Amino acid sequence: MSPARPSRPIAAGDVVAVYSEALGEWTAAQITGVDATEKRAAVVELDWSGPRPSTAADLGDVQPLRLTHHSWNGNLSYSNLSWDLPRSYTVIGSLPVLVPEPSPAYSSWRCGDQLAMQRYWDAGNRESWTAPYALTCSADELAARVPDPGIRHLDVHGVTELDCARLVADYPDLTRLELSGTFGTLTSAAALNELPKLQRLWIRELFGMAASDCALPRNLPELEDLFLYNIPAEYAVAMRKAWRPEIPHGVCVDVRGSRKPEWVAENAGNPLRHWDGSEHIPRTAYRKAVAQYKATRKAFLAEVTGGAGAGEVAGVTAVSNPAEVTKAVEVATGEDFSAITQIGRDYAAAFNAMTRRTSFIETVERDELFDALDTLVNEAQTLTGKDLAAARAALIDGADEVRDW
Repeated sequence: MSPARPSRPIAAGDVVAVYSEALGEWTAAQITGVDATEKRAAVVELDWSGPRPSTAADLGDVQPLRLTHHSWNGNLSYSNLSWDLPRSYTVIGSLPVLVPEPSPAYSSWRCGDQLAMQRYWDAGNRESWTAPYALTCSADELAARVPDPGIRHLDVHGVTELDCARLVADYPDLTRLELSGTFGTLTSAAALNELPKLQRLWIRELFGMAASDCALPRNLPELEDLFLYNIPAEYAVAMRKAWRPEIPHGVCVDVRGSRKPEWVAENAGNPLRHWDGSEHIPRTAYRKAVAQYKATRKAFLAEVTGGAGAGEVAGVTAVSNPAEVTKAVEVATGEDFSAITQIGRDYAAAFNAMTRRTSFIETVERDELFDALDTLVNEAQTLTGKDLAAARAALIDGADEVRDW
């Protein structure tokens, strides 16, 4: 059951202070209201930065931060945030509520970034501000770079295999680390314990970690944002056990999608695997969705290969009779795509039926369903060595024609 109060005590009027890497100084914000139903706190940033304040009086005659950079038009930097105050934020006192009106916006705890951008804009700069200490890149790009120990925010995507020991040696002062891949592998993950300044750790869809790789609170005393998704089950269990006791001290712990080896083996080629365990997608619907994707994939591959090699259609990436496949592809990419269009219609109709009781397909899921069609066409192109652009269009047009999601 969710807690009936935030992990750290807060109240309307409280002023909180935090060190901002973007500013290189401390900054502050005021909590203008606390919503127990939504578990949110309305927070307005203050137009102030300076040395670490001890009390609210140290801020002087402080005002709410109004933004004029880009298209903000003087609006307040004011949002509804999680009511769980991160550990890096300190309540330094209370002031009369500066903004009594509610905020329509929702965001996350990132105080200082907007003030830094505003000052950059006020200095006459009109290009987008980027933090010199932040790096977002693919794993391949990271491997080709000369290590820069000045990087403190690192976001690496497209990981197929990454040695955490080398990463830590190259970037020892990280405060934020995000790693993501598609069934990629992390090695030496225990080395993340050697990042004592780390505040955020996000790992998504990466494997290879064991319970012994668990990052421990005593080694990461500043960690306040832990998000793990689609990771090995034993690593997930160990991380939950280690970090749940830290929640009352201002650590957000979100560990979901713990996967056993059997799940990994079964879902390596499943583009809808992200739906497994989703809060708003029924378990039965997930199973039906995967079955329908497999049926659509099989039908499409059979069509573009002329039914050649039933075993290959089931999941192998080579065909025993290339000449037969080539002939079939030439037929399939001619003017008559009615069979492929019908496969698309059947795909969409199946999902129409799945949503009659529970409307679980929203914008993200809709995009993922079309991405799944792209995935199977890309697989077919690799299999056949042919350009299936026309077949792709027919498949997607068929789905778009009948879908009601």
